Amino acid sequence: MRGFYDKMQEVMNNPMPLSKFEKGIGYSFKDIKLLETALTHPSATGETGRISNQRLEFLGDAVLQLAVSDILYSAFGQSAEGTLSKVRAEIVCADSLYSTGRRIHLDDYLILGKGEERSGGRDKKNIIADAVEALIAAIYLDGGRDKSDEFIRKNHAHIIDEAMKGHLMYDYKTMLQEYAQSAGFEDLSYELLSVTGPDHDQTFTSRAVMGGISYEPASSYSKKQSEHRAAENVLRKLGKI
Repeated sequence: MRGFYDKMQEVMNNPMPLSKFEKGIGYSFKDIKLLETALTHPSATGETGRISNQRLEFLGDAVLQLAVSDILYSAFGQSAEGTLSKVRAEIVCADSLYSTGRRIHLDDYLILGKGEERSGGRDKKNIIADAVEALIAAIYLDGGRDKSDEFIRKNHAHIIDEAMKGHLMYDYKTMLQEYAQSAGFEDLSYELLSVTGPDHDQTFTSRAVMGGISYEPASSYSKKQSEHRAAENVLRKLGKI
């Protein structure tokens, strides 16, 4: 198996891997250094002398938010701001970006520091999600908003479609149920705390109760989704995700 530096040298100096990646995402960079920066995790800056993708990540978040807002505004002409915000949150969250990053094989091209490589950084959700945002910013700077929008509509389409249909959710309830069973908690339950807003734009707030402890509530546009988010809060609190 090739060592870290061998792979990093190939990514940085051999145009073939990046050309293959560009072909996969449907965009060829005029300034390839923007792509290299988008793929460079902060852990690699000291070892490579390269700029990390943190500034691009900051810009990419805004570009993604605008593109998704535009899509939802056009698609849901009669929906209230609250509903649009909830659906957008599902589309731009780290879980969704991680899914897209894995689909485009971005993890194969990340430039990581030795320590992060050894600790499995290439598979970490937040690292991949942040790099997707950085990639969006790099395309925006290299080709303009039309090109970044095109990338988002093409490569994030599976997430956008599922969210717009109301089907997008990450199965945190199953994950929490499995944890509760393994840890001997038999009292896992969910409480619906409130339902607010008009019939066409309701917000449901639920919380999970386990081991006699009530965890942080979560709100969403359906009871089922609020329970999923409540389960996510428990898993994050326990350090399971």
